[in-house]
Amino acid sequence: MRFRTALAVGFLGLAAWSVLQAQKPFKEWPAIEYENFKLPPDGNTPHEWVRARLRYPDITGYPANAYGGFGRFGGAFAGYWTMDYPRSDRHLLEGVRRLTRIDSRSLEQVTELDHTDDIYNWPMLYGVEVGHWDLPQDQADQLRDFIMRGGFLMVDDFHADQEWATFLQSLERVFPDRPVVDIANNDPIFHTIYDLDDRVQVPGAQYLETGRTWEKDESGKGAHWRAVYDDKGRIIVAICHNMDLGDAWEWSDDPRYSEKWAGLAYRIGMNYFIYDLTH
Repeated sequence: MRFRTALAVGFLGLAAWSVLQAQKPFKEWPAIEYENFKLPPDGNTPHEWVRARLRYPDITGYPANAYGGFGRFGGAFAGYWTMDYPRSDRHLLEGVRRLTRIDSRSLEQVTELDHTDDIYNWPMLYGVEVGHWDLPQDQADQLRDFIMRGGFLMVDDFHADQEWATFLQSLERVFPDRPVVDIANNDPIFHTIYDLDDRVQVPGAQYLETGRTWEKDESGKGAHWRAVYDDKGRIIVAICHNMDLGDAWEWSDDPRYSEKWAGLAYRIGMNYFIYDLTH
């Protein structure tokens, strides 16, 4: 009996070790906007919940041109997935700690669809600037597998019809048989912590220069709250089109950026995260 107990404990220990081995360590990547962003002092302490950011190939040829071409802001192009990173992520995670009881790590985790098991360690996945992503079929297949195992994907910061079409091309490789639909106002995702009946278009920081809440062309006017649902009616892909929540989190400490938009962006994030954990 003691032998069986010891054997069972040994197997459990081996399984736990295997899981830890499967998780890739934290790594900070070259980004479009930021370099050497200050790490939070408690960044390496363990916590129950980690928000992951998706590193994806995009229509510029990234990552093949990661150290060849030049980005909009100069230097080797870092990929559209790094927009607002990591300042937006760090600000948002401080909000998660303050506004919810989620035991959140103060550092984001970058993960990718690389056919390892790493992505399955991070059930909440965020994709930014997905109007530029370009998922090959093998990566789309792994993203579908991740989501159908219980993962949740939230996408943000893409605008107007052209970026929507580019986004949809890759999403249809992920879910060729699941439609994108508008989220009804009475959907639980809008009412988990905050009642989000009065939603407005959340603009990016470009507003500070242009005075516009929308981007690109006229089709960028008006926010769209859309989703892909599973067979049980649960949102599995939350789509924030014609808005820039990432910029709102990023610039939430700047007095020039309106609290009205920053506050709404945080409430949306908290609702979506709690929805994912409870539905």
